[in-house]
Amino acid sequence: MSRARAEIGDLVGQQAIVTDIKQGRTWVLRRPSGGTAHQWETDAPDSLHVLETRTSRFARQRDE
Repeated sequence: MSRARAEIGDLVGQQAIVTDIKQGRTWVLRRPSGGTAHQWETDAPDSLHVLETRTSRFARQRDE
């Protein structure tokens, strides 16, 4: 699954969740589990490959 840019809540790349997009230029990421203590940023959103959208993740979790 791929679309132009990752959105908040999407699972991307090396198992990270997009938690924020600052001014449309900086994407904030965190690990899928473990809270927000360890976050990092990227200013290259086109390098983020969407593995699963937020909508798809929530639907799958609801059905489990």
